[in-house]
Amino acid sequence: MRLWPRSLLGQMLLSVALALFVAQGLSGMLLWRAEEQRRETAVLNAIAFRVIGGIEAGPKDSEEREHLAEHAPPGLRRLKLERSATLPTRPGEVRQPKREAALAAILAEQGLTPSELVVVERPLGKDPFLAQRMRRWPGFEPPPDMGERKLLIAALREKPGGEWIIARVPLPDRPPHALRTLLAQTLLLYVILVGLLAFLLRRITRPLAALTARVERFARTREADGQIEPHGPEDVSRLIAAHNAMEDRIAALLGEKDVMLGAIGHDLKTPLAALRIRIESVSDEAERQKMAATVEEITRTLDDILSLARVGRPSDPLQKTELSALVAAVVEEYEDMGENAVLGDTARIVLSIRETWLRRALRNLISNALRYGGNARVTLGREGDEAVIRIADDGPGIPEGEIAGLFEPFARGEPSRNRMTGGAGLGLTLARAIAEQHGGSLRLANRPEGGLLAELRLPLG
Repeated sequence: MRLWPRSLLGQMLLSVALALFVAQGLSGMLLWRAEEQRRETAVLNAIAFRVIGGIEAGPKDSEEREHLAEHAPPGLRRLKLERSATLPTRPGEVRQPKREAALAAILAEQGLTPSELVVVERPLGKDPFLAQRMRRWPGFEPPPDMGERKLLIAALREKPGGEWIIARVPLPDRPPHALRTLLAQTLLLYVILVGLLAFLLRRITRPLAALTARVERFARTREADGQIEPHGPEDVSRLIAAHNAMEDRIAALLGEKDVMLGAIGHDLKTPLAALRIRIESVSDEAERQKMAATVEEITRTLDDILSLARVGRPSDPLQKTELSALVAAVVEEYEDMGENAVLGDTARIVLSIRETWLRRALRNLISNALRYGGNARVTLGREGDEAVIRIADDGPGIPEGEIAGLFEPFARGEPSRNRMTGGAGLGLTLARAIAEQHGGSLRLANRPEGGLLAELRLPLG
């Protein structure tokens, strides 16, 4: 399962969503801590001013009155101070050092420094003093959440051995809708921020997607027709305009190249044809055959060079072709010439190809196998989403470090410069270019049992 999207739009939106999620998480945590600190300060201030105000005095501080009015259940807002000779803590109650230190600091600011101070929490329904007070209040009904609410109890004495002064303040509940509010804020931010960003990114990615499709089409056809109009943000629009200008220049260069190649082909082949005719007047048979072979070699080399130059911009269209029939026809040509070429297993595969060019690639590969290996076994199969043509021979193979260099123009598998053995070195280069022209690839590898294996792979789609 792929969690990270591939498109620019998806990656940007996911990145912003994750960043916003982390930011909102941190913000929520800070707000929660601030609220907890505020609640804690209000409770401790309420206790401090109740102690300082005395047993009968009500809240003297507006913050304490607000705290009691907001958080204490009805009837508990009139809690008095308690005086006791013994510490009122119960078994299992744990003292709270942080609250004790904070309360001591508040009391010290008001000029009261107790010799001892104890702060504990206690469930509201388990406090004996509170139960006694409730029995004295006529008509008092305990709140529904009596068993869940808690009291903060602070006991202090001013002198060692003196009586304990005990103050009680109900701990406020946490706001019930705080999480819901934070989630609503986060959702609103997501809708506004991510929605706006999605709109802006679409203005960028749409022309980029159109430009990508155009580049892919131009890479296949080399035709400048059908260019897209510059649109989108200024930077993207300028990019599209620059690409259109580049396409026009490339198409012009390719057109000039085709004209130049046509002129070269005409200017060279015409004198070669005339030279071939004049050779017939040479009386020495052996010399005449050598001269004719040289002219043929020059002609074939010229054909290879012109074909290699034109392979990137073919003029013939793609045609539905049964690949197995094409492979069988090429192998049959060599069998008719008495060459040791054998057709092995084939599968029926129909592809849209440029038949003339692919036939040329197969001939080059089979000729190489026959020249260097003495034989050629050709098979055709289907592997995944590719059609695979294999040409194997029983020759000496090629050193591993030299295989990649054989695809370079004018590279040969052995040092001879004779075309009958070493060749002009354009066969593999042209075969690979034809394979890539069809969206495929050409690979060479040494066979474990000896010899060389050429694999021509073509996509089925």
